[in-house]
Amino acid sequence: MKLEWKTCWRLGVAAFLLYLAIYYWETVSGLLGLLLGACVPLVLGAVIAYLINILMGFYERHWFPNSRKKLALASRRPVCMLAALLTVVLVLVLVVQMVVPEFISCVNALIRQAPAAVDELLSNPAIERLIPADIEERLAEMDWSALVKNIEKILIGGFTGAISAVGSIFSGAVTALFALIFAVYILLGKDTLGRQCNRLMDGYLPEKWRARVRYALALLNRSFRSYVVGQCTEAVILGGLCMAGMSLLRFPYAAMIGALVGVTALIPVAGAYIGAGVGAFMILSVSAEKALWFLVYIVVLQQLEGNLIYPRVVGSSIGLPGIFVLAAVTVGGAMFGVLGMLLGVPLTAALYQAVRDDLDRRAKAAP
Repeated sequence: MKLEWKTCWRLGVAAFLLYLAIYYWETVSGLLGLLLGACVPLVLGAVIAYLINILMGFYERHWFPNSRKKLALASRRPVCMLAALLTVVLVLVLVVQMVVPEFISCVNALIRQAPAAVDELLSNPAIERLIPADIEERLAEMDWSALVKNIEKILIGGFTGAISAVGSIFSGAVTALFALIFAVYILLGKDTLGRQCNRLMDGYLPEKWRARVRYALALLNRSFRSYVVGQCTEAVILGGLCMAGMSLLRFPYAAMIGALVGVTALIPVAGAYIGAGVGAFMILSVSAEKALWFLVYIVVLQQLEGNLIYPRVVGSSIGLPGIFVLAAVTVGGAMFGVLGMLLGVPLTAALYQAVRDDLDRRAKAAP
C-alpha cells in the first residue's frame, strides 16, 4: 500500500503531540482539569435544559397545538419554557415548605426533651456504675489550660472551615446561576442548535457515520426521556403509598414524610431510605416506638417497591425487563455510586434496544 505524504505528516504530528502529552503530563492534566472546571456550568446547564425540555415539550403540545396564528407560534416557546420552570420551582417550594418547618419543630422538641432524658439516663443504676467514684479528683487534676488551648484550636479551625464553606456555597450559587442562564439560552434556541449540529455532521462526517450518530443520539434521547418520566412516576407512587400507609398506621407527619420520601425516591432504589432516615428522626421526637415501627414499615414498602413496582414502572417505560433494571442499578451503584444508579438504567436500556435492533436487522438480512 502506497503511503501519501499527508498521511505520514498526520501520523508524525499525532505521535509528537502524544509524546508531549506524556512527557508534560502534569501540565497537561492541570490544563485539562482547569478546562473541565470551566465547562462545569455549561455541562450543568445542558443537563438542566434537557430535563426542563421534557416538561416544556408537554406544555408545547398543549399550547394552541392546531393554531397557526403568529401570536400563538411566537409565544409558544417562551410561555411553555416559563411554565416548565415555574412548575419545577413550585414543586420544590411546596416540598421545602412541607418539610423544613416540621423538621425544625422536631429538632426543637428533641432539644426540649434532652435534659429530662439525660437526667433519666444518669439516674439509671447501670449508668451510675459506669461513672468512676473518683471523678471529682480526676476533674481537679485535669490540665484545664491545655484543654482551653485545644478548644481554641478547634474553634479557629471551625471558623476557617466556616469561611471555606461560605466560599464554596457562593461559588456553587454562581455556578448554578450561570448554568440556569445557559439552560435558558439552550431552550430558547434549541431548534437553531439542532440545525447547526445537523449541518456540522453533514459537513464533516461521512454519510454512513452520520446515520450511526443520529441513530445513537435518538436512541439515547428516547431512553433517557422515558427513564426520567418513569422515575418521576415511580417517585409519586412511592410517596403516595408511604403517605397512605402512614395515615392508616397512625404515624405522625404522614403527608410531610410521604413528600420527602417521594422526592428522595428520584434516586433509584436506595433514595427512599434517605428520606426514611430523616422521617424516622422526626417521628422520634414523638415516640421512639413509632419511629422503630416506621423503619420496619419503610423497609417492607421499599422491598415491595424495589422488586415489584420499580422494575415494572421504570422498566416498562423504557422497554427494559425488570431483571435488567435491577442489574443496572446494582452494577452502576457499585461502580460509580449515586451517579451510576442514575445513569445505569437508561444506558442499559439504550444498549439493550441497540442489540435488539441489530439482531432484527441480521435476521432480516439472513437468507
